[in-house]
Amino acid sequence: MRVAIAGAGNVGRSIAQELIDNGHQVMLIERQPKMLRPDRVPAAEWVLADACELTSLEEADVAGCDVVVAATGDDKTNLVLSLLAKTEFAVPRVVARVNRAENEWLFTEQWGVDVAVSKPRVMAALVEEAVTVGDLVRLMTFRQGEANLVEITLPPTAPYVGQPIHAVPLPRDSALVAILRGKRVLVPSPDDPIEAGDELIFVCTAEVEDEVRAVILGPDSVERTRGSR
Repeated sequence: MRVAIAGAGNVGRSIAQELIDNGHQVMLIERQPKMLRPDRVPAAEWVLADACELTSLEEADVAGCDVVVAATGDDKTNLVLSLLAKTEFAVPRVVARVNRAENEWLFTEQWGVDVAVSKPRVMAALVEEAVTVGDLVRLMTFRQGEANLVEITLPPTAPYVGQPIHAVPLPRDSALVAILRGKRVLVPSPDDPIEAGDELIFVCTAEVEDEVRAVILGPDSVERTRGSR
């Protein structure tokens, strides 16, 4: 892929290096001359420009990118770039960094954002994922498809413990995509049994999250978990 990343700070450079290591072509866009450090990621194309200026994005050929990542430390900049990338240059995939939790509600497809990555939300989700058993934890939201990546760690009392996956009546618009069992990552197949302590990773729409919770943890789990909050 050809990927444009706006913001050449620690976050932007780390993303760039990871993508380059995976064989992708990366362009880093930075508006502050003092942050222009090609020696830090020498395999990237470096561009000194303001990512909020239409002419700068045209000169950088953002229209030829498969993905734009708005990774600056300023939410306003990330929103403007996301909107321009999607509406003016028809970039297929726009990923935006959310710096302040109170701004997260703005990072939607109306602003051109396909995936919003909120550091506070991700950190909270990782904390919950590490300590929560018997509840649904939302790990990530995919805005364009209105789908969420969610995790449930199975308690011994879960109704389908010991039964094969094909016996679990998941609702429409949900899919079990991985099982984390100890140090192993399992690709689910219909005849695999699920075990207590398994971390089940689902992709589902927000509308069916409660249904997934009810199926996996039992019909009373929705009211029980809401009542404990």
